[in-house]
Amino acid sequence: MARTAPPSRSRRARQSARAAERRVDVRGWLGGIRLSGFMVIMLGLVVLAAFVLVPTLGTYIDQRQQIAALEESVEVTADEVAALEQERSRWNDPAYITTQARERLYYVKPGEIVYLVDNDLDAADRPQEEASVSDTLQETKSDWMTQLVRSVASAGTATTARTKLTVGVPDPTPTRTG
Repeated sequence: MARTAPPSRSRRARQSARAAERRVDVRGWLGGIRLSGFMVIMLGLVVLAAFVLVPTLGTYIDQRQQIAALEESVEVTADEVAALEQERSRWNDPAYITTQARERLYYVKPGEIVYLVDNDLDAADRPQEEASVSDTLQETKSDWMTQLVRSVASAGTATTARTKLTVGVPDPTPTRTG
């Protein structure tokens, strides 16, 4: 006698059987929770504390960031003050004043001859000469007639007029004297 294999379950049938085993009875789980009056009051106090403390905590964090930024700016200002005090002490030295007057203002002592050298830059540091102007004509990218019409139209619809004042030309508006 030939023996036949028992019919195998399909993959979906096995998965649905496993899912049924994993299911939790929600009614049984919720039925096990007992709420007392004390528990409800404590839960309400925790929620109230969260509503009160969250904005306060945000304000505290913002203030700490502002304090850190202000402390940093105080440090920068203190460094600037130290640099300015050091420069002020340099300006109290007569030799420094003499050196600055000679370098910046080109002051000389009586009897000295000063030579100023132009173009004392290296060839690499000198500005490059611009390219020569081309001999060919180039067309403009815009239509000059359209630009002219726009200009005339905008001048005609302007609400205020600008007067161009020139030197030596009297003001056309009469003034009263007397």
